[in-house]
Amino acid sequence: MQYWISKALAVSVMVSLTGCGVFTDEAHHKRNYRANQPVKAPEGLAQPAQDPTYKMDVAQYDNNPEAKNYRPPAQVITIAQGSWVEEGDKDARVYFDKNDGIVDLDEFIWDSIHAVLNEKNTSAIKEDKLLGSVETDWYTIIKPEDGWFWESETEVSQQRFLFTIEEKSHQRTASLNAKLVDYKSDSQPLTPLLQQQLEVRALNQVVAEFDYRYRQLEVEMRKKQGVISLEMGFDDKGNAALVTEQDYFAVFERFSGFLERLSFTIVEIDQDRGLITADYKKPESSVWDSIWGEELAELPIEDGQYQILVSRTNDGGTSLTWMDSKGSTLEPGTMNDLQQALENALRQRGINI
Repeated sequence: MQYWISKALAVSVMVSLTGCGVFTDEAHHKRNYRANQPVKAPEGLAQPAQDPTYKMDVAQYDNNPEAKNYRPPAQVITIAQGSWVEEGDKDARVYFDKNDGIVDLDEFIWDSIHAVLNEKNTSAIKEDKLLGSVETDWYTIIKPEDGWFWESETEVSQQRFLFTIEEKSHQRTASLNAKLVDYKSDSQPLTPLLQQQLEVRALNQVVAEFDYRYRQLEVEMRKKQGVISLEMGFDDKGNAALVTEQDYFAVFERFSGFLERLSFTIVEIDQDRGLITADYKKPESSVWDSIWGEELAELPIEDGQYQILVSRTNDGGTSLTWMDSKGSTLEPGTMNDLQQALENALRQRGINI
């Protein structure tokens, strides 16, 4: 299974959303300002009364020909599944919920931080797992290639950060905070706004890494669940069957739900024999299904009743032997076509068994 959304693409989207630059060439053009003069009563009429409480001075426009590159505060981008921020939080902080498949949440965040440091060709100079803190060596948050093409290719500044992980007592939620601890630059002075932008940028890079690593973990979990592991093989009696490395009980518990999502109606489940009986009817699709991408998978079998025998294999896996309503095993050619159709359905719709 391919992971098509690259980490570089996710980072580029974050950069575009965190206020990395604002065009200001026309920001101080006089047409963008309008100063209203006080109301002038016509001759012979009294000046209208004006409450001094709400009286405002007439604005004066000062045309400064030097354009200033004003930048908004950066924002923490919660692209990772289960990540969120607290409204009004002034620090560069993000919260992670413990997603399915993550054994140790703070360890997962810890590994994401180190992966970012490795990518930046730097390392931690101080770290304490008990306190959940990582202090980094020098590295550059904004590389020259991240800027516009007319900017200098030299590094403007370097920074060191302190990342702090705080896990809740229930170990289902943890926060990650990024704090700038040192800064050096020959041309760009450090301002409070620049510090905020650098801290958020450093934090967002870890969030992107967390997201990337968790997507990889999801792929591995799906493989273990049998999402893309159905292969042609034989059961212990030599009949053509679909074979998976999944455990027998895991497959038997989930396979009926998988069939229902592929236009089967479950008739009977015999747990003692490992036999599932189901009726199949080809799905009826419409033009709207193709427009919205909701086409139902059509299997290469005729409408009717089928029996699926779920059995253990000698190597510890599970076999799925398909039979018609009379108990006759389907031909190897039909089984091969069925295997390909089921595999496509699993990949396209993300169905777990």
